[in-house]
Amino acid sequence: MSLSSINASAATLTKNRTEGSVVPSSGMCVTCVDGCIGMCEIGKSAYRGHEVIYPQPFGVITTAGEKEYPVDYSHFNIMGSTVGAYGIEADSDKAIFPAVDLEVIIGHDKGLKFRYPWIIPGLGSTNIAKQNWEGLAIGSALAGTGLTIGENVVGMDPEAVIKNHRVVDTVDLKHRVQLYKDHQRDGYGAIIVQANIEDTRLGVHEYAIEKLGVECVELKWGQGAKSIGGEVKIRDLKRAQMLQERGYIVLPDPSDPVVINAFERGAFKEFERHSRVGMVSEELFAKRIAELRKAGARYISLKTGAYRPADLALAISFASKYELDYLTVDGAGGGTGMSPWRMMNEWGIPAVHLHSLLHNYAKYLADKGRYVPSLILAGGFPWKIIFSRVLLSAHPL
Repeated sequence: MSLSSINASAATLTKNRTEGSVVPSSGMCVTCVDGCIGMCEIGKSAYRGHEVIYPQPFGVITTAGEKEYPVDYSHFNIMGSTVGAYGIEADSDKAIFPAVDLEVIIGHDKGLKFRYPWIIPGLGSTNIAKQNWEGLAIGSALAGTGLTIGENVVGMDPEAVIKNHRVVDTVDLKHRVQLYKDHQRDGYGAIIVQANIEDTRLGVHEYAIEKLGVECVELKWGQGAKSIGGEVKIRDLKRAQMLQERGYIVLPDPSDPVVINAFERGAFKEFERHSRVGMVSEELFAKRIAELRKAGARYISLKTGAYRPADLALAISFASKYELDYLTVDGAGGGTGMSPWRMMNEWGIPAVHLHSLLHNYAKYLADKGRYVPSLILAGGFPWKIIFSRVLLSAHPL
């Protein structure tokens, strides 16, 4: 149900020799010539190996998948009307655009107030997020919208103090939270701290709640739209060893004398740091929700991705049963700081189809009188869009 891209991309610094004539199913040149030096992804991977797995250059880009789907949100138009009005009196002197109210209120106690109906997604330990945090935090806070601090910020912070595998102090996370809070106005907006399995083991949520006064926390299934852990590249041996000591998977092994010698000789120039994938079970999920509420979390959310329809059903079922404040659902086709390039293009359910499934599942729960959390849609948007339960029932996808 999708159209393959050519087997070359600016994201992998590759191109086809016959750019105007490629095989649709594979993206290879129609005439693949013996002896070609191989500037397509297939050819380049033959002699540059794993470099072509990830988008390049790492650390200064955020990459979006290139696959074209038969239906995506760009194919939808907003249907306007001059007959009557919604949300305001049908009076030409009153129904004017400055009078539009985009405020959204969600949460079990109606305490999460946003002046605009979006949340900036989880921007974590990547260089691109850290280098632009001042503008993101101050702008979001002044605008009264939500901003999510993504995964691995504590684990990647060389100045974080970790004792007995639990965080007791940080520099980076503390700075990110405080910068937002310093510019927050009139109780609008929220700074949200996300956690993956490594963050959970380090006690990041508990630290953020107890020491930094964070009220809103987010659990995460997989890497947004992809059921893998997060990855970054490390070009410093000591830092790679530090991350390994903190519990991350680092490849190749930075503690191996053979690897150390090869790195120092210049045989390779970077390590890969990988996060683990948490394995979902209702018992562990319920236990974690109870722990967060006991720690003092006021609002709890879950982010899931473009996985199997059964996984989406499980996510909204858990969010309903354990009364989470909102559920974020990320469709395929999203962007990232670093994930396998082919996985970004060839993995998961496209956003329109995934969100249609979400609507059906939410309606099923609502029809049975069960609690439906507020829903946040991601994937194919320039930002996350919030749909409250009222909007969901009034305007089905």
